[in-house]
Amino acid sequence: MFTATLIAAGRLTPNIVATAQERLAAAGCAPTTLGWIDEGDAADLHFELALADARAALEGAFDAVDVVVQPRETRRKMLLVADMDSTMITVECIDELADYAGLKPQIAAITERAMRGELDFEAALDARVGLLKGLRGSVIQECLEERVRLMPGATALVQTMRAWGATAVLVSGGFTRFAEPVANAIGFDRAIANVLELEDGVLTGTVARPIVGAATKRTTLLETRAALGLAESATLAVGDGANDLAMIEVAGLGVAYRAKPIVAAAAAARIEHGDLTALLWAQGVPRAEWADVAG
Repeated sequence: MFTATLIAAGRLTPNIVATAQERLAAAGCAPTTLGWIDEGDAADLHFELALADARAALEGAFDAVDVVVQPRETRRKMLLVADMDSTMITVECIDELADYAGLKPQIAAITERAMRGELDFEAALDARVGLLKGLRGSVIQECLEERVRLMPGATALVQTMRAWGATAVLVSGGFTRFAEPVANAIGFDRAIANVLELEDGVLTGTVARPIVGAATKRTTLLETRAALGLAESATLAVGDGANDLAMIEVAGLGVAYRAKPIVAAAAAARIEHGDLTALLWAQGVPRAEWADVAG
């Protein structure tokens, strides 16, 4: 049996839910039951057949409604592997660092192309970091405090999942000086990211090897899954950029979060409108069971 979850916090109407049920029937998906997870916010529609046809029938059918279609029995996950920049936080840290050097437009343009899959990630990272050579290292802490903000729903997602025993790993193509405090603030079990190299208190313009990129993200998910003895179906990966594709494609549920087109096209699920708490509703968790946190 499968479940299609409709998510639109404060905007989901009974008419939308009923119309979605009709669309499932018309697509030959053999719908069975439906019900609210949280009235007005999220609802589940259960059906028997044709998961791919259900996605085609529902995704994009309703204005400002996110849809997650998946097998029903395995929807609650025991491993979360997440990207950081523009996923768990609202900014791209390297772009914000570049602003302190007066180079934000130049570096942000490279970041955008890399995240869209138009540039090799490692080469693009080297090029951007190279432009920051000579920037004083103390700017990193300033940037963290002044610019980095948690994505709405990030803390609720991670801490709710950890409360039922899930493991959460933050894997970033960004930098440890941001990823480690962000992971601690949100509640991740651990963080993996790149190391910016400094000498005499200034950036050298280099990143320590090996670079954390797409392969590291994929390997982290697979190795952590194996270490925990989990099935593929028990894993959730979420990210927004091309370097997240490799982990999204091997997760039980791979989610493109407000993602670049190449990622949205490949992921099993897309969240375009809601915040990260959408991933709790996607797992069938009502608001009353979320961790009591501000984020």
